[in-house]
Amino acid sequence: PDAHDEICTTLLNGEAQINLKFGAHVLHLRGSHTQKQPMVDNETGDIFCWNGEIFDGLDVDCSDNDGALLFDLILKTKADNPVEFIIRAFSKIEGPYAFVYFDRQQRNLWFARDYLGRRSLLVNRSSTNTLLISSVADNSATSSGGEEGGELSSPINSNGGWLELPAQRIYCMDLGLATSAETFGSFVEYQWSYSGENEDSGRLTLPFGQVTLEPSDTDTDEPGSLDPACYQLGDLAQFQHVGEWQSYIDGLEQALSESIRARVMSIPDQGAGVPRVGILFSGGVDCITIAALLARILPSSEPVELFNVAFENPRQAKNTKQNIYDVPDRKTGRSGWLELCTKIDAQRDWRLVEVDVPYSLVLEYQAHIRQLLEPSATVMDMSIGMALWFASRGEGSLVTRSGESIERQEYCGRARVLLLGMGADEQLGGYSRHRSAWDRGGAQDLGQEIRLDVQRIATRNLGRDDRIVSDNSKEARYPFLAANVVRYLSAVPLHRKMDMRYQRGIGEKLLLRLLAHQLGLTQASMLAKRAIQFGARTAKMESSRAK
Repeated sequence: PDAHDEICTTLLNGEAQINLKFGAHVLHLRGSHTQKQPMVDNETGDIFCWNGEIFDGLDVDCSDNDGALLFDLILKTKADNPVEFIIRAFSKIEGPYAFVYFDRQQRNLWFARDYLGRRSLLVNRSSTNTLLISSVADNSATSSGGEEGGELSSPINSNGGWLELPAQRIYCMDLGLATSAETFGSFVEYQWSYSGENEDSGRLTLPFGQVTLEPSDTDTDEPGSLDPACYQLGDLAQFQHVGEWQSYIDGLEQALSESIRARVMSIPDQGAGVPRVGILFSGGVDCITIAALLARILPSSEPVELFNVAFENPRQAKNTKQNIYDVPDRKTGRSGWLELCTKIDAQRDWRLVEVDVPYSLVLEYQAHIRQLLEPSATVMDMSIGMALWFASRGEGSLVTRSGESIERQEYCGRARVLLLGMGADEQLGGYSRHRSAWDRGGAQDLGQEIRLDVQRIATRNLGRDDRIVSDNSKEARYPFLAANVVRYLSAVPLHRKMDMRYQRGIGEKLLLRLLAHQLGLTQASMLAKRAIQFGARTAKMESSRAK
């Protein structure tokens, strides 16, 4: 870390003594200087631990640290409203975060993750009189085995074990009531809700609405009204003749560009030739569209790292004579890199970093990765976690072109911010279950499935992914999960985002494919969805008994 500090304090409630210990490790990514944490206000004695980024709702100059500005906002809000100051302050900001705030005067401990769950925060009631709140689990206790964000009557598991703190709510624990082990842990939760959904909790209103299930009144053509031959041919250029599509394509481009700009322009300069931004890069339509839009934001003189990971899978290596690292994502990664180099920005240094992971390295690091995954503990968690961990570590080979040949040299990534494409599939119909919903019940079932998927983004695996990427001293940022992008896509009619009458590789995420095609990515715009564990070959690396 760039900075680390710890603060200890004690509260006395009658005969009961409460010992509080706050610690924070800082990765400097905002402002002209490193902001040490925990932050302490000398006047009130309040303590603030902040792991997040503010991208909207608070004016943050490139020389400012957003955590310090947020602390100032909280203290000013507290002066006017000493009871609900945390609720009022956090209702104003947008961005990924996890925080812990100690209000010394009221003896309240506030803690939460952001409403989309983009940062990790775990809790562990390891004994009747000890509560742990941490970004990652330690070795002292095991997982509770529960799913992230499950239906919990309390975020504190009285049986011990780590739990992912449910998102879409802010917790307040009254330490003043803790006079014994039996009364320790009384808390109140404030839930985020859609506008008009719950007037009682309207103080925390989500900055986007429910996914619309109704067609637009301004559309004159019916869903899928192109020449039926297009259903088989999959010619994205045909959509240019349907005028209503253009406004939606342009709207997505604007929203996504604003999201990317907010997530990259404040990153401190690391020196000439040192990349500030990297992308986890399979060559698929999600990540390559991010790359193409990023090229319009950053100066062409600024390099961008593209991390492409491939694994030696012993079960599949026995049945092939090809290079064991020529996995599906490696092939599409190189193809996408060439598209960026030739069609998007030929002047930019697109640094394709191919991360080859032999099975011996998997065995060496799997215990470490498994610890980071806690409390996520399934075989799929491990497959995805390994791919993200090795890709974000960024140790591999830099690929360069020499005429018609490809050369590789040893390389270690330098970018401290990584852009990931999470959130595109849920909002734009990228999963196979979305096509199944269409086959089962048409637009009605598909719409309900998409709405449900967007509602439960906060309960999925973003906390897990944050723990994995952060372990490599990198920060994951998700352009598709910016509030303005979620707000825009939630308002777009369903048939303008996807149309399952078209073949696989066209109908799902159709709106994003049209944007990619418009940007010049004619090949990548037609690639079918492939999960990272299959594209990088981390799935089914061991025999079934090893599960």
